[in-house]
Amino acid sequence: MKVISLNIAKPTEISWKGKTITTGIYKSSVAGPIFLDNDDVRNDSVIDRKYHGGVDQAVYAYGHNHYPFWKELYPLLNISNGFFGENLTVSNLDETNIHAGDIYELGETVIQVTKPRQPCYKLGIRFDNPEVIKQFWNTTKSGIYFRILKTGKVAIDDEFKLIEKAQDSPSIAEVFRSKK
Repeated sequence: MKVISLNIAKPTEISWKGKTITTGIYKSSVAGPIFLDNDDVRNDSVIDRKYHGGVDQAVYAYGHNHYPFWKELYPLLNISNGFFGENLTVSNLDETNIHAGDIYELGETVIQVTKPRQPCYKLGIRFDNPEVIKQFWNTTKSGIYFRILKTGKVAIDDEFKLIEKAQDSPSIAEVFRSKK
């Protein structure tokens, strides 16, 4: 696995069900590097701290290899890196082979797999279709949250180097399926 895009957001106001809400899901690619801090990505906007950011969700990675699946379902959308609200768009991400507790070296950092993403209504807003939430749940393409064990910079082309495999731990896909 390798980082192919670094993505951060500024707060974005959108209208939803007659209300104005602020979100950080509209991420854009940056040249980088970015700094992975203890509970978030520096200079990224995390609006709803109850559900996003924090020690166990400091950085979100999504597989670039999953993008064709979504582009086929939503051919009229411009689905580009960062579209899922991920900080790291990663090549060859496979939730069935990555386990909660696995530890990776990535750039200057050391990160640990914590859990899959659980989609919220803002993903439906992003896709302009609330059905995407159900579609998302019916895949194993959840992406992965990490905690930061060692802070530092991450750049495009940095590779995930497995330094410790979790023992007797479920895969991220198994954890995701169990949440349905």
